[in-house]
Amino acid sequence: MADKKSESKPQPELQAGVKPSQPKPDPGIPAWMATFADMVTLLLCFFVLLLSFTNTDITNFRLLMGSIQEALGVQYEDSGALSNPFADSSFKERQSVRENREIVEVGARLKDFIRARDLTSMARVSSDKSGVMLRFNNSAMFQRGSAELSPQAKPALEVVIAGMENKNFNLVINGHTDSETPESDLYTSNWELSAARAATCLRYILTHSDISANRMKAVGYAGAKPIVPSTSEENRQINRRVEFFYMPVGRSKW
Repeated sequence: MADKKSESKPQPELQAGVKPSQPKPDPGIPAWMATFADMVTLLLCFFVLLLSFTNTDITNFRLLMGSIQEALGVQYEDSGALSNPFADSSFKERQSVRENREIVEVGARLKDFIRARDLTSMARVSSDKSGVMLRFNNSAMFQRGSAELSPQAKPALEVVIAGMENKNFNLVINGHTDSETPESDLYTSNWELSAARAATCLRYILTHSDISANRMKAVGYAGAKPIVPSTSEENRQINRRVEFFYMPVGRSKW
């Protein structure tokens, strides 16, 4: 045992006042700096995402997202495919993508026409996967209790005709009134008045364009589908309207 102790190397003794040498730092940036950089990058991405949401048309965003999903191969359920193992689902996917793109194009074109004719105060455009809705205030189309077109209705109907340039769309004209009894000796109910207004718009479009009558229909809803409760005159003015719905051919039952 004594021999082994004598053979062991003596440990160096630290001199008084001399600090031990520190280990060499690892190469690269410090660990805290990498974590801080990741956090700052994530915050930047988060605020950029918030900024993008503030200027996004939600309706068009949903339509475009649907087109992207279908382009990436997201398929819809097809009951016919259960009985036909060779159903051409890829053709339906391409058709749906094309229809969504056309819906966005028609909506954008209608907005341009409305701005060009200075009709933004009386018209609204909205769209979804089923089609494009162009809505005019009744004051822009008819006098109260009347189904005769007012002078300012003609520029509005020219916008409707321009929106039908795409041959892959049908047009449904919806007449709406409020819940009050019509002030007219000719029309004793709102059902008759709303249907007459829709039919008047349809007749004007047929007379001033080459659009086929098979691509259009007129419907009267009276006060059955209000936008807001008819509790005030202001709300009743909102509910009195004429709607033009552009529907892709084959997308829904006609």
